[in-house]
Amino acid sequence: MTAVPVSARVVFRAAAAVGLVCAVAGCADEPEPSATVTSWREPDSYTYTLRSSEGERSLIGAFRITVRDGAVVEAVGLDDSGRRVVDDVPDTVPTIGELLGEWRQARRDDADKAEVEYARDGHPERISLDWMENAIDDEALYVISDFEPVDG
Repeated sequence: MTAVPVSARVVFRAAAAVGLVCAVAGCADEPEPSATVTSWREPDSYTYTLRSSEGERSLIGAFRITVRDGAVVEAVGLDDSGRRVVDDVPDTVPTIGELLGEWRQARRDDADKAEVEYARDGHPERISLDWMENAIDDEALYVISDFEPVDG
């Protein structure tokens, strides 16, 4: 066994602690996701299921969404909240690109939490936002499933 001088051990532990804090809490200078993930391009036409929850906002509920030529052309509410949104404020139902735009804006605004999880093909599966950690009802959680590009 090789002895490591105390000063090297202290430096190593300090560097490891900083790395752990950045990994757990997220650093302000955190880079964008890797190029392979951000290289996903939103198709012009696709369908997906959105479950939008958390926070106090109009877009709450479950939806099956159809996008054509980059715009939502059909939204079906899959639960009572989703049906109310589709009936009362259908223009709030977003494309995946609009959800990613909200995430990018949260990052620019230095939100306390702005996270995206991606599927293997690169499309986002989960977007979690919280503008102010201790504020009530400013969060947003978007879960994307059943994503299917439409050839066209």
